[in-house]
Amino acid sequence: MSTLAATNLKHASSASNNIVLDSSGNATFAGTPVPNSSFLRNRIINGDMRIDQRNAGAAIASLGSGSTYTVDRFYYYGSQSGKFSFQQNQGSVTPPAGFSNYAGFTSLSAFSAAASDVFVLGQVIEGYNISDLAWGTANAKSVTVSFWVRSSITGTHSGFFGNSNLTRSYPFTFTVSSANTWTQISVTIAGDTTGTYSTTNGAGIYVGFNLGCGSTFLGTAGSWQAALYEGATGSVSIVGTNGATFYITGVQLEVGTAATPFERRQYGQELALCQRYYNRDVLVAIGGGATPTATNRTFYCSVNWPVAMRAAPTMTLISTLASSNMNAGAWVNLTASRGRFSATNSVANDCALEAQYSADIEL
Repeated sequence: MSTLAATNLKHASSASNNIVLDSSGNATFAGTPVPNSSFLRNRIINGDMRIDQRNAGAAIASLGSGSTYTVDRFYYYGSQSGKFSFQQNQGSVTPPAGFSNYAGFTSLSAFSAAASDVFVLGQVIEGYNISDLAWGTANAKSVTVSFWVRSSITGTHSGFFGNSNLTRSYPFTFTVSSANTWTQISVTIAGDTTGTYSTTNGAGIYVGFNLGCGSTFLGTAGSWQAALYEGATGSVSIVGTNGATFYITGVQLEVGTAATPFERRQYGQELALCQRYYNRDVLVAIGGGATPTATNRTFYCSVNWPVAMRAAPTMTLISTLASSNMNAGAWVNLTASRGRFSATNSVANDCALEAQYSADIEL
């Protein structure tokens, strides 16, 4: 066995050393290390579309107007209702090798988008998770977004990056050459040296894919601009063709100018990351008090969220699984870690409630 002894290593085209080794065996990298295994590289949560807490894989036959969350962390925004259906693994096609799930959209009509119409799929990345990018400063880092896409519409598709308050954007394009064929895409963009970017628990960066925006929201691809463009001028419109499909998975956003293999986190890790923004569970509460046979007694149930949420969430009772004549209750003392539910009984001797709730603090 032979040993290669070296202090510095560099690529043939590099102007300076890429790796410097010291006598203790420590290595200093001039660029970004690119391992093939998980290394907490991906800033996108649920990029492989496997977590679907809201729908559990069920179809949404017709998406409404405004924002709708699809699989976890991915929002759909439509300025008009009834233009798309959605389902995790819609159409039951075989995903790319190594993936089990994808987000699927189908256009429900041949809709000609007006100038002010917007139809996008995207994710908002929390400021804490992009603070090291230094966007909005002279030290802004370049990033690469990569993903697998399958569409019935060929040609030039588009997406965008946006800043925290959506006053700046970077439209980008990508090409689908073969219809109904999974294509791996990689796009590198330079970090924004101006603009406002949250580095705490607010919206840090928007990343989205254009499903058919009107001209007001389409801009020239390839540069940062002081306006909100959610797609590129001249790109195809999924909403413009009846029955057109757009499927996507393996979405990854990482520092650097090269796409690396998709970061595969354990299911429990990915679920916990999603639950910071949305989770649902069951609460069970039993009333108390000195007179258990009386009516209008208040009972309380304290609930701890599975993980610390981004902030105190909005609480909703989804369904009552079992109850004993309880009046409508209220959530009080909400924090990012826990909340308390209170209600009163309307019939003597009845003082129990079992219900499913959701906690929502999406960006």
